[in-house]
Amino acid sequence: MTGPKSSEALERRRVRAGSGRPRPRGGSRTFNTAPRPWVGSSTPWLYLAPALVVLGGLLAYPVYQLGLISLFHYTQAQVSGGEPTTFEGFGNYAELFGDEQFWQVLLATVVFAAACVVCTLAVGCALAVLLTRVRAVPRLALMLAALGAWATPAITGSTVWLFLFDADFGPVNRVLGLGDHVWTYGRFSAFFLVLLEVVWCSFPFVMVTVYAGIRAVPSEVLEAASLDGASQWRIWRSVLAPMLRPILVVVTIQSVIWDFKVFTQIYVMTGGGGIAGQNLVLNVYAYQQAFASSQYSLGAAIGVVMLLILLAVTLVYLRLLRRQGEEL
Repeated sequence: MTGPKSSEALERRRVRAGSGRPRPRGGSRTFNTAPRPWVGSSTPWLYLAPALVVLGGLLAYPVYQLGLISLFHYTQAQVSGGEPTTFEGFGNYAELFGDEQFWQVLLATVVFAAACVVCTLAVGCALAVLLTRVRAVPRLALMLAALGAWATPAITGSTVWLFLFDADFGPVNRVLGLGDHVWTYGRFSAFFLVLLEVVWCSFPFVMVTVYAGIRAVPSEVLEAASLDGASQWRIWRSVLAPMLRPILVVVTIQSVIWDFKVFTQIYVMTGGGGIAGQNLVLNVYAYQQAFASSQYSLGAAIGVVMLLILLAVTLVYLRLLRRQGEEL
Protein backbone atom coordinates (compact mmCIF):
# COMPACT_ATOMS: atom_id res chain seq x y z
CA MET A 1 0.00 0.00 0.00
CA THR A 2 1.48 3.22 -1.12
CA GLY A 3 0.60 6.78 -0.22
CA PRO A 4 1.89 9.88 1.51
CA LYS A 5 2.33 8.09 4.82
CA SER A 6 4.39 5.25 3.30
CA SER A 7 6.62 7.76 1.46
CA GLU A 8 7.30 9.66 4.69
CA ALA A 9 8.10 6.35 6.46
CA LEU A 10 10.62 5.41 3.76
CA GLU A 11 12.22 8.85 4.02
CA ARG A 12 12.63 8.52 7.78
CA ARG A 13 14.23 5.06 7.39
CA ARG A 14 16.68 6.46 4.85
CA VAL A 15 17.69 9.21 7.26
CA ARG A 16 18.18 6.76 10.15
CA ALA A 17 20.32 4.51 7.94
CA GLY A 18 22.53 7.46 6.97
CA SER A 19 21.79 7.05 3.29
CA GLY A 20 21.04 10.74 2.78
CA ARG A 21 19.15 13.80 3.88
CA PRO A 22 15.39 14.11 3.46
CA ARG A 23 14.46 15.87 0.27
CA PRO A 24 11.78 18.56 0.31
CA ARG A 25 8.49 17.79 -1.27
CA GLY A 26 7.96 18.73 -4.87
CA GLY A 27 11.42 17.53 -5.98
CA SER A 28 13.15 20.90 -5.32
CA ARG A 29 16.92 20.85 -4.94
CA THR A 30 18.69 21.74 -1.71
CA PHE A 31 21.62 24.15 -1.59
CA ASN A 32 24.50 24.38 0.83
CA THR A 33 23.90 27.57 2.82
CA ALA A 34 26.92 27.21 5.12
CA PRO A 35 28.83 30.52 5.44
CA ARG A 36 32.04 30.79 3.47
CA PRO A 37 34.92 32.39 5.37
CA TRP A 38 36.43 34.10 2.34
CA VAL A 39 33.13 35.83 1.55
CA GLY A 40 32.88 37.56 4.92
CA SER A 41 36.50 38.75 4.88
CA SER A 42 36.62 40.04 1.31
CA THR A 43 33.18 41.62 0.95
CA PRO A 44 34.07 44.92 2.70
CA TRP A 45 37.13 45.31 0.48
CA LEU A 46 35.00 44.76 -2.61
CA TYR A 47 32.75 47.63 -1.56
CA LEU A 48 35.74 49.82 -0.76
CA ALA A 49 37.62 49.03 -3.97
CA PRO A 50 36.14 51.87 -6.11
CA ALA A 51 36.87 54.47 -3.44
CA LEU A 52 40.38 53.11 -2.90
CA VAL A 53 41.10 53.32 -6.62
CA VAL A 54 39.94 56.94 -6.75
CA LEU A 55 41.91 57.86 -3.63
CA GLY A 56 44.97 56.11 -5.01
CA GLY A 57 44.86 58.24 -8.14
CA LEU A 58 43.93 61.53 -6.49
CA LEU A 59 45.89 61.25 -3.23
CA ALA A 60 48.49 58.49 -3.10
CA TYR A 61 50.24 59.32 -6.37
CA PRO A 62 50.51 63.09 -5.70
CA VAL A 63 51.86 62.37 -2.19
CA TYR A 64 54.41 60.02 -3.72
CA GLN A 65 55.49 62.69 -6.21
CA LEU A 66 55.66 65.27 -3.42
CA GLY A 67 57.95 63.08 -1.38
CA LEU A 68 60.07 62.26 -4.42
CA ILE A 69 60.61 65.92 -5.34
CA SER A 70 61.59 66.71 -1.75
CA LEU A 71 64.55 64.31 -2.07
CA PHE A 72 66.03 66.01 -5.15
CA HIS A 73 67.54 69.37 -5.99
CA TYR A 74 64.61 70.72 -7.98
CA THR A 75 64.58 74.38 -9.05
CA GLN A 76 63.46 76.35 -12.09
CA ALA A 77 66.51 75.12 -14.00
CA GLN A 78 65.40 71.51 -13.57
CA VAL A 79 61.81 72.37 -14.44
CA SER A 80 62.97 73.94 -17.71
CA GLY A 81 65.17 70.94 -18.46
CA GLY A 82 68.38 72.99 -18.48
CA GLU A 83 70.16 71.05 -15.74
CA PRO A 84 69.76 67.46 -14.58
CA THR A 85 68.23 66.78 -11.18
CA THR A 86 70.59 65.70 -8.42
CA PHE A 87 69.69 63.46 -5.52
CA GLU A 88 69.90 65.34 -2.22
CA GLY A 89 68.45 62.73 0.13
CA PHE A 90 67.39 64.46 3.32
CA GLY A 91 69.48 67.53 2.55
CA ASN A 92 66.40 69.63 1.83
CA TYR A 93 64.91 68.67 5.20
CA ALA A 94 68.20 69.51 6.95
CA GLU A 95 68.21 72.93 5.28
CA LEU A 96 64.56 73.44 6.20
CA PHE A 97 65.00 72.49 9.85
CA GLY A 98 68.07 74.68 10.07
CA ASP A 99 66.10 77.74 8.95
CA GLU A 100 64.93 79.85 11.88
CA GLN A 101 62.06 81.29 9.85
CA PHE A 102 60.59 77.82 9.35
CA TRP A 103 60.23 77.31 13.10
CA GLN A 104 58.68 80.74 13.53
CA VAL A 105 56.17 80.03 10.78
CA LEU A 106 55.43 76.58 12.24
CA LEU A 107 54.72 78.07 15.67
CA ALA A 108 52.48 80.76 14.17
CA THR A 109 50.62 78.11 12.16
CA VAL A 110 49.99 75.91 15.20
CA VAL A 111 48.75 78.81 17.35
CA PHE A 112 46.58 80.23 14.58
CA ALA A 113 45.07 76.83 13.70
CA ALA A 114 44.36 76.07 17.37
CA ALA A 115 42.58 79.39 17.81
CA CYS A 116 40.51 78.78 14.67
CA VAL A 117 39.54 75.28 15.79
CA VAL A 118 38.48 76.39 19.28
CA CYS A 119 36.45 79.34 17.99
CA THR A 120 34.85 77.27 15.22
CA LEU A 121 33.78 74.52 17.63
CA ALA A 122 32.48 77.05 20.17
CA VAL A 123 30.40 78.96 17.62
CA GLY A 124 29.16 75.84 15.84
CA CYS A 125 28.13 74.00 19.02
CA ALA A 126 26.45 77.09 20.50
CA LEU A 127 24.39 77.65 17.36
CA ALA A 128 23.53 73.94 17.18
CA VAL A 129 22.05 74.13 20.67
CA LEU A 130 20.27 77.34 19.69
CA LEU A 131 18.68 75.57 16.72
CA THR A 132 17.01 73.15 19.13
CA ARG A 133 15.51 76.04 21.12
CA VAL A 134 14.02 78.27 18.42
CA ARG A 135 10.91 77.82 16.31
CA ALA A 136 10.75 76.55 12.75
CA VAL A 137 10.99 79.89 10.91
CA PRO A 138 14.03 81.28 12.79
CA ARG A 139 15.65 77.84 12.55
CA LEU A 140 15.17 77.78 8.79
CA ALA A 141 16.55 81.32 8.43
CA LEU A 142 19.63 80.48 10.50
CA MET A 143 20.24 77.27 8.57
CA LEU A 144 19.98 79.06 5.21
CA ALA A 145 22.33 81.84 6.36
CA ALA A 146 24.86 79.32 7.65
CA LEU A 147 24.72 77.20 4.51
CA GLY A 148 25.16 80.36 2.43
CA ALA A 149 28.35 81.15 4.32
CA TRP A 150 29.51 77.55 3.92
CA ALA A 151 28.85 77.59 0.17
CA THR A 152 30.69 80.87 -0.42
CA PRO A 153 34.10 80.33 -2.08
CA ALA A 154 37.06 81.19 0.13
CA ILE A 155 38.37 83.89 -2.18
CA THR A 156 34.93 85.55 -2.36
CA GLY A 157 34.48 85.47 1.40
CA SER A 158 37.98 86.87 1.93
CA THR A 159 37.27 89.77 -0.43
CA VAL A 160 33.98 90.55 1.32
CA TRP A 161 35.63 90.58 4.74
CA LEU A 162 38.39 92.84 3.44
CA PHE A 163 35.73 95.29 2.27
CA LEU A 164 33.90 95.17 5.61
CA PHE A 165 37.12 96.10 7.45
CA ASP A 166 38.45 98.48 4.80
CA ALA A 167 40.01 101.65 6.22
CA ASP A 168 38.26 103.97 3.74
CA PHE A 169 34.94 102.37 2.79
CA GLY A 170 34.38 99.59 5.32
CA PRO A 171 31.37 99.88 7.65
CA VAL A 172 33.13 98.22 10.63
CA ASN A 173 35.54 101.11 11.24
CA ARG A 174 32.67 103.61 11.05
CA VAL A 175 30.52 101.67 13.51
CA LEU A 176 33.41 101.18 15.95
CA GLY A 177 34.72 104.71 15.45
CA LEU A 178 38.23 103.59 14.44
CA GLY A 179 38.67 106.10 11.65
CA ASP A 180 41.19 104.98 9.04
CA HIS A 181 42.62 102.09 11.06
CA VAL A 182 44.18 99.47 8.74
CA TRP A 183 43.61 96.00 10.16
CA THR A 184 46.13 94.25 7.92
CA TYR A 185 49.08 96.39 9.01
CA GLY A 186 49.43 94.85 12.45
CA ARG A 187 50.40 91.21 12.85
CA PHE A 188 47.81 90.28 15.47
CA SER A 189 45.02 92.38 13.98
CA ALA A 190 45.62 90.77 10.57
CA PHE A 191 45.55 87.28 12.08
CA PHE A 192 42.37 88.21 13.97
CA LEU A 193 40.72 89.39 10.76
CA VAL A 194 41.62 86.15 8.98
CA LEU A 195 40.41 84.14 11.99
CA LEU A 196 36.99 85.78 11.74
CA GLU A 197 36.70 84.83 8.09
CA VAL A 198 37.86 81.26 8.69
CA VAL A 199 35.36 80.78 11.53
CA TRP A 200 32.60 82.35 9.44
CA CYS A 201 33.05 79.87 6.60
CA SER A 202 33.77 76.84 8.85
CA PHE A 203 31.21 76.91 11.66
CA PRO A 204 28.24 75.75 9.48
CA PHE A 205 29.77 72.27 9.14
CA VAL A 206 30.10 71.96 12.90
CA MET A 207 26.65 73.44 13.50
CA VAL A 208 24.82 71.12 11.11
CA THR A 209 26.69 68.01 12.25
CA VAL A 210 26.25 68.65 15.97
CA TYR A 211 22.61 69.64 15.47
CA ALA A 212 21.94 66.31 13.75
CA GLY A 213 23.60 64.53 16.67
CA ILE A 214 21.51 66.44 19.23
CA ARG A 215 18.30 65.55 17.41
CA ALA A 216 19.28 61.88 17.67
CA VAL A 217 19.57 62.06 21.47
CA PRO A 218 16.40 60.70 23.16
CA SER A 219 14.24 63.53 24.44
CA GLU A 220 13.61 61.62 27.68
CA VAL A 221 17.26 62.05 28.65
CA LEU A 222 17.15 65.83 28.23
CA GLU A 223 13.81 66.07 30.02
CA ALA A 224 15.15 64.08 32.97
CA ALA A 225 18.17 66.40 33.23
CA SER A 226 15.89 69.46 33.13
CA LEU A 227 13.62 68.02 35.83
CA ASP A 228 16.68 67.45 38.03
CA GLY A 229 17.37 71.18 37.85
CA ALA A 230 20.37 71.11 35.50
CA SER A 231 21.15 74.33 33.64
CA GLN A 232 21.64 74.46 29.90
CA TRP A 233 25.42 74.57 30.30
CA ARG A 234 25.31 71.60 32.71
CA ILE A 235 23.12 69.63 30.31
CA TRP A 236 25.60 70.26 27.51
CA ARG A 237 28.67 69.45 29.61
CA SER A 238 27.34 66.40 31.46
CA VAL A 239 24.77 64.92 29.06
CA LEU A 240 25.12 66.06 25.47
CA ALA A 241 28.90 66.34 25.16
CA PRO A 242 29.62 62.75 26.35
CA MET A 243 26.91 61.34 24.09
CA LEU A 244 28.10 63.41 21.12
CA ARG A 245 31.79 62.67 21.65
CA PRO A 246 32.18 60.54 18.46
CA ILE A 247 30.63 63.37 16.43
CA LEU A 248 32.79 65.96 18.15
CA VAL A 249 35.84 63.87 17.32
CA VAL A 250 34.96 63.96 13.63
CA VAL A 251 34.35 67.71 13.48
CA THR A 252 37.46 68.42 15.56
CA ILE A 253 39.74 66.40 13.31
CA GLN A 254 38.19 67.94 10.21
CA SER A 255 38.63 71.44 11.65
CA VAL A 256 42.26 70.75 12.58
CA ILE A 257 43.02 69.57 9.05
CA TRP A 258 41.22 72.46 7.37
CA ASP A 259 42.56 75.21 9.63
CA PHE A 260 46.13 73.92 9.68
CA LYS A 261 46.37 74.12 5.91
CA VAL A 262 44.64 77.48 5.43
CA PHE A 263 46.00 79.22 2.34
CA THR A 264 43.47 81.31 0.43
CA GLN A 265 42.33 83.48 3.33
CA ILE A 266 45.87 84.31 4.46
CA TYR A 267 47.14 84.89 0.95
CA VAL A 268 44.25 87.13 -0.13
CA MET A 269 43.63 89.09 3.07
CA THR A 270 47.28 89.75 4.00
CA GLY A 271 48.65 90.21 0.49
CA GLY A 272 50.67 87.00 0.40
CA GLY A 273 51.74 86.72 4.03
CA GLY A 274 51.63 90.21 5.47
CA ILE A 275 54.27 92.93 5.76
CA ALA A 276 57.74 91.33 5.84
CA GLY A 277 56.12 87.90 6.14
CA GLN A 278 54.63 88.61 9.58
CA ASN A 279 51.46 86.63 8.79
CA LEU A 280 53.00 83.60 7.12
CA VAL A 281 51.60 80.12 7.72
CA LEU A 282 53.09 76.87 6.45
CA ASN A 283 50.97 76.66 3.32
CA VAL A 284 51.80 80.22 2.24
CA TYR A 285 55.44 79.69 3.22
CA ALA A 286 55.59 76.57 1.04
CA TYR A 287 54.03 78.50 -1.84
CA GLN A 288 56.62 81.26 -1.52
CA GLN A 289 59.50 78.80 -1.44
CA ALA A 290 58.22 76.75 -4.37
CA PHE A 291 56.88 79.37 -6.76
CA ALA A 292 58.21 82.76 -5.66
CA SER A 293 61.78 81.52 -4.99
CA SER A 294 61.64 78.59 -7.46
CA GLN A 295 62.84 76.22 -4.72
CA TYR A 296 60.39 73.46 -5.55
CA SER A 297 62.21 70.84 -3.48
CA LEU A 298 61.99 72.99 -0.34
CA GLY A 299 58.31 73.64 -0.99
CA ALA A 300 57.74 69.90 -1.36
CA ALA A 301 59.63 69.23 1.89
CA ILE A 302 57.34 71.69 3.72
CA GLY A 303 54.34 69.87 2.27
CA VAL A 304 55.62 66.51 3.51
CA VAL A 305 56.22 67.96 6.99
CA MET A 306 52.66 69.31 7.06
CA LEU A 307 51.29 65.91 6.02
CA LEU A 308 53.22 64.11 8.76
CA ILE A 309 52.10 66.61 11.40
CA LEU A 310 48.45 66.18 10.47
CA LEU A 311 48.74 62.39 10.46
CA ALA A 312 50.41 62.46 13.88
CA VAL A 313 47.73 64.73 15.33
CA THR A 314 44.94 62.52 14.01
CA LEU A 315 46.51 59.25 15.23
CA VAL A 316 47.28 60.63 18.70
CA TYR A 317 43.75 61.97 19.07
CA LEU A 318 42.17 58.67 18.05
CA ARG A 319 44.47 56.74 20.36
CA LEU A 320 43.51 58.86 23.34
CA LEU A 321 39.83 58.29 22.61
CA ARG A 322 40.27 54.54 22.32
CA ARG A 323 41.99 54.50 25.69
CA GLN A 324 38.87 56.08 27.13
CA GLY A 325 36.81 53.23 25.71
CA GLU A 326 35.14 55.18 22.91
CA GLU A 327 34.14 53.20 19.85
CA LEU A 328 34.43 55.36 16.72
